[in-house]
Amino acid sequence: MPVTETLPRESAPAAESPATPPLHILVVDDDRTLREGCVSMLKSEGHVVSSEGRGDDARELVRRRRFDVVLLDLFMTPVSGMEILQAIRQANRDTLVIIMTGEPSVETNLEALDAGAWEYMPKPFSATQLHILMGRAAHIIEARRAQTAPAEAVASQPSAGGRGVILGASPAFHRALSLARRVAATDASVVLIGESGTGKEMIARFIHAHSRRAKKTLMAVNCAALPDSLLESEMFGHRRGAFTGADRDKPGLLETAHEGTLFLDELTEMSAAIQAKLLRVLQDGRLRRVGSEEEDRVVDVRIISATNKDPQQAVRDGILRQDLFFRLWVFPIHLPPLRERPEDIAHLAKHFVTFYWMKHRGAGVRPPVLSREALEDLIGRPWLGNVRELQNAMERLAVTAEPGQSVEPGDLPTGEEPVQPTPAVASAVSAPLLTTAFHTAKEQLVAEFERTYLEHLVQRADHNLSRAARLAAIDRTTLYRLLEKHGLQRSDFIDTQA
Repeated sequence: MPVTETLPRESAPAAESPATPPLHILVVDDDRTLREGCVSMLKSEGHVVSSEGRGDDARELVRRRRFDVVLLDLFMTPVSGMEILQAIRQANRDTLVIIMTGEPSVETNLEALDAGAWEYMPKPFSATQLHILMGRAAHIIEARRAQTAPAEAVASQPSAGGRGVILGASPAFHRALSLARRVAATDASVVLIGESGTGKEMIARFIHAHSRRAKKTLMAVNCAALPDSLLESEMFGHRRGAFTGADRDKPGLLETAHEGTLFLDELTEMSAAIQAKLLRVLQDGRLRRVGSEEEDRVVDVRIISATNKDPQQAVRDGILRQDLFFRLWVFPIHLPPLRERPEDIAHLAKHFVTFYWMKHRGAGVRPPVLSREALEDLIGRPWLGNVRELQNAMERLAVTAEPGQSVEPGDLPTGEEPVQPTPAVASAVSAPLLTTAFHTAKEQLVAEFERTYLEHLVQRADHNLSRAARLAAIDRTTLYRLLEKHGLQRSDFIDTQA
């Protein structure tokens, strides 16, 4: 059987695909091309991967070491795949065994499943098929870990970048996590409210992973990151010829997430037109692609949305449609900023130091150790960028520290190192911002730009809002939202269609 194209690289989806946690995986197959292809693909996603080409070696390995997932070919020599499967089940019944077979049959598959295999994949299979199956395995493994993990450390889908980790022992954190656990078992819409960097997307993934939809797709989109036309196409899909460059039919995120979950980040940045179209889909369960004259699909999607603003205030300000608000505001969860959960800072700091030390230095070198004084220093900091800022600081420490070093307060990154910007940067960015956490500085700088731009814009338009919207090439709803955001009263301007 040809296997040279067993794992082709397929085009990446337009939106973020479900992230998988790092797993300990064993690939058992006597076909070298397939085995090395699986190993390469899985390692590229951050997993810890081993492989064996002989059945007897594989059987001995699974008896000595614990694996989260084993990819197993049934037709191995001199020990068969079924014998290896039995050895895995005897050593660790929690290991998920995926049977790979080039000669699939109902009888063989049933025999393997009856013997304790979790799933099977007929050969040849693509990298995308393997990626999706690993995502399903990760959800199951994380659900088990969450049930058995101590209260002070709950991890949900840590990605290769360490951004998927949810750790905490504080009452504020556990209240939020308890609510997430409670609502996960239902299909209720969830709204996550919290400052930037508090882990809203990770909580969304946690809810999905613990839901009845966990085996289906979780799709995510940042509503503030895309212009309206592109966001509409991404969410609802489009028909061929709907606009310039639309050379084929394309399903949107709502279709892709059918029977799964759609995570809408920065919900209040969505335009009124897209809000109305989304509401129609949620009410009727029917979707019309951009450029289509008929309803194309029936979709069943759970919505988890997030915002760093007050959604109720957004409704009062006319930014968020009230009818959409009531549709989504079924189960709100407030995520506390890091300064309100100081008990968690030490857990997070230790985790991130170890994670990034392993990433940058490897497992054979002893990582640095944060002293009690260093931890007290970290706990006393304001962390305006929340967990994201702490994560960044600990990665910098992992890069600069020595093996086995006892880290003292003076060794910690301060964020106040002198910066020598170019004249162009210095003229555009104030010095205090250059020593602030990146995301905090970016938000402040964008806010300063927006306000200055708006003030000049309304002057150019002689205080006529319709004319100002045309000059800025944005719709009036977006302009209204920006004015409200920066405390500029709409009543002070002329609002006409002139």
